[in-house]
Amino acid sequence: MADTERVLDWDELPESVRSVAEDFDPGAVGVLMAHQSEWIRMQQDLDIAVCEKGRRTGITFAQALTDTVTAATAKDAGGDNVWYMADTREKGLEFIGYVAKFAPIIARGQATRIEQHIFHDQLPDGTSRQIQAFRVRFASGYRITALSSRPENIHGLQGVVDIDEAALHRDVAKVLESATALLIWGGRIRVWSTHRGKKNPFNQLVQDVQAGRYGKRAGVIRITFDDAVANGLYERVCAMRGVPATPHGKRDWYTGIRSAYGPRKGAMREELDVIPRDGDGSAIPSVWIERAMPEIRPVLRIVFDDDFPKRSEKEREIWCASWIAITLVPAMKQASEGASGRWAVGMDFARHRHFSVIVPAKISQDLRRDVPFLIELANAPTRQQEQILWALLDYLNNWTFAGDATGPGQTLMEYTGDRYGRAELNKETGRYDGGPVHEVTLSRPWYGEWMNKYIALFEDGYITLPRDASLEDDHRAVEFVDGIPMVPKLERKDMKDAELVRHGDGAIAGALMQFAALNHVAHVPVEFQSTGQRAYIGDGHADGVSAAMTDQGFGTVTGGNDFGGFV
Repeated sequence: MADTERVLDWDELPESVRSVAEDFDPGAVGVLMAHQSEWIRMQQDLDIAVCEKGRRTGITFAQALTDTVTAATAKDAGGDNVWYMADTREKGLEFIGYVAKFAPIIARGQATRIEQHIFHDQLPDGTSRQIQAFRVRFASGYRITALSSRPENIHGLQGVVDIDEAALHRDVAKVLESATALLIWGGRIRVWSTHRGKKNPFNQLVQDVQAGRYGKRAGVIRITFDDAVANGLYERVCAMRGVPATPHGKRDWYTGIRSAYGPRKGAMREELDVIPRDGDGSAIPSVWIERAMPEIRPVLRIVFDDDFPKRSEKEREIWCASWIAITLVPAMKQASEGASGRWAVGMDFARHRHFSVIVPAKISQDLRRDVPFLIELANAPTRQQEQILWALLDYLNNWTFAGDATGPGQTLMEYTGDRYGRAELNKETGRYDGGPVHEVTLSRPWYGEWMNKYIALFEDGYITLPRDASLEDDHRAVEFVDGIPMVPKLERKDMKDAELVRHGDGAIAGALMQFAALNHVAHVPVEFQSTGQRAYIGDGHADGVSAAMTDQGFGTVTGGNDFGGFV
């Protein structure tokens, strides 16, 4: 994602967005904001006008105004019929409501009539049904009619066609095809919408018009939420509510709108910043996620600062060994008490910007996956990730592990496979033999097969996870991309707090855990003899490095453990 696409902090926004107009009077500055006027002006010389817009930027309101002028105008002055098509009946009512308010003013006392009438909706099999439609008749002889979104509705009609929220229409491609025929007799097409994914026909229309595939009499305008804010949206909201517009109030209003999207940053960029996302809706309903998080359980989360990786390997190992002894070992002991059966462990690797997440799950007799605790590491050197992962695997019994071997994770997974033995697919049996370590290369085909199987655990209520907001965000980040549930390729550069830098990491680790659970290879312990406790860990000092208890540096724990053998 380019820098121009990241969400800026309030203080980084342009002055035009942050400033508040003093003594703002919407009656004095005009009914329309600058971007609304620009949208109307661009239509004058175009047969096909397209607007990719942010939510609630006033485009439908502006179109209702200009359409009212068009329908109220005599034929020799450019008047015409207007056919409005939205994805829902309620939007048709709203549009006609705007027209009804504008008509008495624009028509200057001429007779106008608001009607409900029966429209014959032609079905694909040639039959028809009667549906309720709405229209406003003008003394000019023209009318504005709100139709349903069926493509057949505009066959044989003539005039201006409005297609509102085109990306939400069930068959927008055919609607556009049907509307195109109106151009033959001088008709015009106006299309506006927020985006709904890169693969949506509306986005393809935008791309085609920008590429010149519709000729010179077609054009696109892009209007973002920030454009509307810069043009006085906040001040107009305050005027409607009868409250004063203040700089502090504007900041709270603006940040509140963006914060309302929570972890759905892709949705926020799409709906406010007009950046179509790869995915199309969450793949795991929130109610399933909430059901899978019945209680608070340990989330062992470490966020290393940028100075930690620069320390010596010995000092990093001392600190990490202390953390394992004081934090990880108690969690593992508690999780293993009275536990029987086997374990499945998944790990999504990350070195910078995102979290490495390790998900250990107990597989019960009825094949439920119970995750008693979670490990999350941010900005952790690969050696320390190895140290923690191996401490976990050394402690557990009868486990199978699947790790992300894509890109930078390949080295750690290779070393882990060398240490414990890697699984090999037996082509004759279709099962895995060998060691318990699966080195998984993540890809679209892999997600297509295994993320669905992970999601099935939530649907069937066969998984429990720690109750944690960040972990919930990770699972809500899984979306359908061309029908495949996966985490869209969306970088989170707008997140400045390291603890908030997430990219669906916990969900990916969970899917890897499910892969391990369904491809179990019995872990045969490798014969091992410790060479003894390392001097620089055991004696508390090594080369001037202290492992004593401290409240400074990277932690408040002390070292002194040989993790050569937990079992």
